[in-house]
Amino acid sequence: MDSGSVAFLRELLSGTGWLEHARELGAALRATRSPGGLLLVGTPDDEPWHLTAHLDDEARLSGLRQLSPTLVRWSPPADAPAHLRVGLERIERAARGETLFVVAERQAPVPLLERVDDARRTGATVLALEGGDAELAGLAHDAIAVPPRGLVTFDGAQHLVSAAAGEVEQRPTLRARLARLLDKVSGPQVAD
Repeated sequence: MDSGSVAFLRELLSGTGWLEHARELGAALRATRSPGGLLLVGTPDDEPWHLTAHLDDEARLSGLRQLSPTLVRWSPPADAPAHLRVGLERIERAARGETLFVVAERQAPVPLLERVDDARRTGATVLALEGGDAELAGLAHDAIAVPPRGLVTFDGAQHLVSAAAGEVEQRPTLRARLARLLDKVSGPQVAD
């Protein structure tokens, strides 16, 4: 999905609550403290390659290196490049300041839920994009449930969250802050 399609989707979804939820989850992803500390994991049948690529792009474009995720895989091949060889044992080493982002359109398997619970207990922030899994949502600090026949597809929700994660909040300039202060101090302008 290109940036124009994401902008169109945002326009369609304004006022539905989806954009606000995506921005909250995006802000939580940005709160990861260090590069490599954002762990992205899916289910054994559905690894989140697509979202991994989008978050990596957002990290590069926004300059927020902590958004570049570590893809955690269920059965990484031994001959894969190092960045594609990260297995579930990485979740066992998750620590405070790191974020575990679980992407599961279907029910998360028990071994994943156990590891998520362990990561939460060691202080990692747990986020989830899920398809109605109450157990996973209960373990997450923040989660977005994507209903199967809802307003947004699971793929669309991934695009919204990755785009929101890359949004860099713009602080008002000194001039804008001074203008707002002067407006407050001087009171409303009354026309003659």
